[in-house]
Amino acid sequence: MAAEVTILVLREPGADPALPLPEYQTRGSAGADLRADLGGGELVLDPGQIRLVPTGLRVQIPEGYEMQVRPRSSLALKHGVTLPNTPGTIDSDYRGPLGVIMINLSQQPYTIHHGERIAQAVVAPVTRAAYVMAEALEQTARGEGGFGSTGRA
Repeated sequence: MAAEVTILVLREPGADPALPLPEYQTRGSAGADLRADLGGGELVLDPGQIRLVPTGLRVQIPEGYEMQVRPRSSLALKHGVTLPNTPGTIDSDYRGPLGVIMINLSQQPYTIHHGERIAQAVVAPVTRAAYVMAEALEQTARGEGGFGSTGRA
């Protein structure tokens, strides 16, 4: 198992203290579940609608890491509800509210309930690159072949 990284968490003023912090559902889970903090209420996500769903949390991610916010597969498969900017990135220097951008791709309204698990947070190391202007790039067998150029099978 990889080394554990500590993520410091604060609750927003007015957030529900009874909601669990992000948590892994199984020993092998890569993502910790994020929950909707809706003040005890609910939020209806109409077909085609995009909304920012609050978690009631703020996080401190160690430098050299990011938090990726990813969809829950069960919401996508069963209800057509997913994240339009997946994976969303929370940078190590961000200290604002942690919200989840959600979209309903189905033809039916979907009701998000207070405390519902709405997304997964995956903490990952970040590699920074140096971008350097070049005179030319090495040639490869693929070359300039773009979308679908390597075939379908």
